[in-house]
Amino acid sequence: MSLTGVVVLALSGCASSSSATSEATTKGGEASLVLPDLSAVTIMGGASGRGLLLLGLLVCALGIGFGALSFAQLRKLPVHSSMREISELIYSTCKTYLVQQGRFLLMLWVFIAAIIVVYYGFLVDFTWGRVAIVIAFSLVGMGGSYAVAWYGIRVNTFANSRVAFASLGGKPLQMHRIPMKSGMSIGMVLISVELLMMLIILLFLPRDLAGACFIGFAIGESLGASVLRIAGGIFTKIADIGADLMKIAFKIKEDDPRNPGVIADCTGDNAGDSVGPSADGFETYGVTGVALITFVLLAVHDPAIQASLLVWIFAVRVCMVIAAAVSYLANDAWVRVHYARADRMNFEAPLSSLVWVTSSFCIASTYAVSYVVLADTLSGGLWWKLATIISFGTLAGAVIPELVKVFTSTHSKHVREVVKSSRQGGASLNILSGLVAGNFSAYWLGMAIVGLMGGAFTMSSRGLDALMIAPAVFAFGLVAFGFLCMGPVTIAVDSYGPVTDNAQSVYELSLIEDIVGIDDELKREHGIDVQWDKAKQMLEENDGAGNTFKATAKPVLIGTAVVGATTMIFSIIISLTDGLTTGMENLSLLHAPLLLGLITGGAVIHWFAGASIQAVTTGAYRAVEFIKNTIKLEDGATKASEKDSRKVVEICTQYAQHGMLNMFLGVFFATLAFAFVEPYFFIGYLISIALFGLYQAIFMSNAGGAWDNAKKIVEVDLHAQGTALHDATIVGDTVGDPYKDTSSVALNPVIKFTTLFGLLAVELAVSLTDQGHRTLVTVLAAVFFVVSAYFVRRSFYGMRITTSLEDDSMEVAEHGRPGADGQAATFDAEPASELSSSGVGEN
Repeated sequence: MSLTGVVVLALSGCASSSSATSEATTKGGEASLVLPDLSAVTIMGGASGRGLLLLGLLVCALGIGFGALSFAQLRKLPVHSSMREISELIYSTCKTYLVQQGRFLLMLWVFIAAIIVVYYGFLVDFTWGRVAIVIAFSLVGMGGSYAVAWYGIRVNTFANSRVAFASLGGKPLQMHRIPMKSGMSIGMVLISVELLMMLIILLFLPRDLAGACFIGFAIGESLGASVLRIAGGIFTKIADIGADLMKIAFKIKEDDPRNPGVIADCTGDNAGDSVGPSADGFETYGVTGVALITFVLLAVHDPAIQASLLVWIFAVRVCMVIAAAVSYLANDAWVRVHYARADRMNFEAPLSSLVWVTSSFCIASTYAVSYVVLADTLSGGLWWKLATIISFGTLAGAVIPELVKVFTSTHSKHVREVVKSSRQGGASLNILSGLVAGNFSAYWLGMAIVGLMGGAFTMSSRGLDALMIAPAVFAFGLVAFGFLCMGPVTIAVDSYGPVTDNAQSVYELSLIEDIVGIDDELKREHGIDVQWDKAKQMLEENDGAGNTFKATAKPVLIGTAVVGATTMIFSIIISLTDGLTTGMENLSLLHAPLLLGLITGGAVIHWFAGASIQAVTTGAYRAVEFIKNTIKLEDGATKASEKDSRKVVEICTQYAQHGMLNMFLGVFFATLAFAFVEPYFFIGYLISIALFGLYQAIFMSNAGGAWDNAKKIVEVDLHAQGTALHDATIVGDTVGDPYKDTSSVALNPVIKFTTLFGLLAVELAVSLTDQGHRTLVTVLAAVFFVVSAYFVRRSFYGMRITTSLEDDSMEVAEHGRPGADGQAATFDAEPASELSSSGVGEN
């Protein structure tokens, strides 16, 4: 620790204290940027750019209405009371979780607000009213992430029981349409609300305040997404592993009603696969938009061109909402015709067709909008070149899911290889084959992203340099923007998974098959000739499709974070180099702090992956311990008590929050420390976490997806539940759970939060340095690093399993024992004495 502190101090001494910052930075950086006059933009010879964006407000309202109408339709769908009771219990536990997370969010927001006040209130000549605006919009952004997450849970917990009920008729069409409708409801509301907020800032607030509002809004979004994504990922995998391991321990079926971990697993499906992605998607769209706005204002010098590009970016976003809705309705019509009388269907096929239809429609719309908005303003055919750059990203939104399916689908040869390995090699070869799939996927997806970004770079070299500096960076930002053009559909196919997963559980937990006279009741009241075995088989198959398409959305979001981060990093570079005119030598690998920053980022990414899995491991240990002590299999009980089920939820929530707190504060103070060490060290660090994070996330996500669907093949295609083969695939799935749904997905908001908050942190450090406080900056860098290192240490020692190695009965040591009433274990922040006595010390 002391050696690291010396390195921090030495690097701090390398910092440039010259006037390498632009005037914008010394006066508040991006928060001081002034928007151009959008009403000066004319379209097609007469229409106003501002008027066009005002129409966008109407489109947003229609998008919200579309989502609300879908919500109302879902609520009215038929459902049996036994299934509705389970889905409402799941929603009840989800509400409890969300309320606790809301309080947690407000506590962490205090840290962000403190930095905002110190920087803008004391070091920059912002009035306190202007500071209040930045803080207020950070709350708006955080509240938006939180609100759409809550909406997503409510929609999904209506849909899950309706899908379970729809399976009873033995027809697959409604089993597809219901989760698709719920997903589109979430996607349309999420994108429309986020776009509405940004348009309000753009159109109705004073142009000299918009920069501050956008920065505050984006920071708040990023905070909300980081907390909900990380905590949700930990929660869901604690519950999932806790429930899954009971299948091995007691040879019971999946979602056995007697298992008190199943309700927690259902809650976790929503906390991790609905709350997290909804907040993450909301933040991704906002932060990418803010990055592009910032770039345009910093890199384009002509106000008229600035205004035209901003109108164009938002007009494309508005059009994409329409394109997504039209694509969904067209695909749904085709599905209804094609599968109206079908007794079986490949549930992945209509999801794939929706992605490709939407991609094609969005690309065509992009060219149309670009011509309308830019053809009269930009010469040399730049309108179609810009449209082509965006289209590379939109194409990625369709190509990447296809590549992901190669490694995660139930029809994938890689996934079937995992099953074959498991047959003779058990869990060992199962895990090795999954690692192979993850590593191969990182290669192919990486090459695809490089190819698409390379195409965008080539196009940017054809005249864009006449409009702006660093056109390649703008092209990369537009590729990220193109990733998001299919927004509502990307969110929809991601949300399909938690609904189908929950539907299986609702079916089993409802015990509907055991209700006296249920066959006659279903025939009499709903006209259903029930087919029990077929219903369960189709629920399994639909869950497999959900698993695959949950996996396809993850690389899209992490790819957006990484590609979009290049644009945000450029904002820091352009401020530090006075518009790329001074200090460029510091961006060379010969500048030692830059190289050291590149190395540091990889270390942080690997710590974060380990810390998130540690939180899941310890939490799952406690959950398994509690479930084993409370599960009742031989006393005639048909289902677990609600009290025991809620207790498992409490254990999951406690460990999720403890783990999330350690990781978030570790990242928060690391960002401050590295920004204060030296600005170019920080740039290297940001580039590094983006690149390491990209491949770590893709590898972990797709390895986990392969393990997950390998288990599904054993259960659905081979009907081998309860066998040694099934046990091996369960073990692989429990390894893959935190890979795909905790560590990998959490890297996305962490990269964006670090980059965005880093804008503020590095400006704070440079401002203090330029005011003659270099010694203070150096001391603060060391202090912030020590605080970060404390939470890094605590993320293991404060979260580890505190049982004795010598205790064969696995009784819990004093510091980790649940109370007699089943209360979750406490946390010990120091190394266990019994480990030290065995020769294993703190270090």
